[in-house]
Amino acid sequence: MNVGFIGLGAMGRPMASHLQRAGHALAVWARRPERIGDLSARVCATPAELGRCCEVVFTVITSSTDVEGVALGEDGLIEGMAPGSVLVDCSTIAPDAARHIAARLAGKGIHFLDAPVSGGEQGAIAATLAIMAGGDAAVLDRVRPLLECLGQRIVHVGPNGAGQVAKACNQMIMVAAIEAVAEAMRLAAAAGVDCGKVRQALAGGSAASRVLDVMGERMVGRDFSAGIEARLHHKDFGLVLEAARQSGVPVPLTAVVAQQLNALMAQGWGRDDTSSLLRVLELA
Repeated sequence: MNVGFIGLGAMGRPMASHLQRAGHALAVWARRPERIGDLSARVCATPAELGRCCEVVFTVITSSTDVEGVALGEDGLIEGMAPGSVLVDCSTIAPDAARHIAARLAGKGIHFLDAPVSGGEQGAIAATLAIMAGGDAAVLDRVRPLLECLGQRIVHVGPNGAGQVAKACNQMIMVAAIEAVAEAMRLAAAAGVDCGKVRQALAGGSAASRVLDVMGERMVGRDFSAGIEARLHHKDFGLVLEAARQSGVPVPLTAVVAQQLNALMAQGWGRDDTSSLLRVLELA
């Protein structure tokens, strides 16, 4: 297929490379051209130009506003993509924003899938991402061969917006687990117990998890350099709390974790790893 890609960051770049290695003709647009680097692809001047030359376009960018601008703004994808083409947004944005974009594109006969991903930079590099898709099942089946270049678990969650709801649930569980690991490591240290030994013991029991493995190791080694920047989880929790407010759902644990993320941001650690939640506890 002729495939377009917008968002060549830590996750987007390896994702685009996987699609190209699978034999698809790749075109790209980047707000910052230096992000393209040595990637061998057709470089387009605007999203609209990218849309004109592609059957399917992927976006992996930061915020709801960013995705709406690229998709619907001046010189946006909506001005170039042909009826029957597909926009697959792998960003983490608000469910309402996904539904709005889908409705606007549908007016031009363009299909939209909200297909946020989980697995982080390493999952993108290894092509082992979990992909949670919202949109028409037939459209998902059409682009499934492309998604299979990127991930191992592809689940059709429901109509447009459902993929973003699933991603919100993912973020709630994952970041709450990071906070739990941080609190456990803080308790162990305050009690004069070796945090590394505690983590090793927990990893063999019912508390074992990927978060304990990865984030616990970072906390024990005090390696707070960014795996995923904490500011992105802070942004995601804003989306989660708004979705919960709209649905009238109480999320007390999520609200507490959101406050810890606020405190992390206030310390200027937004571009550090979310394992920095340990440092927030150490301030008390």
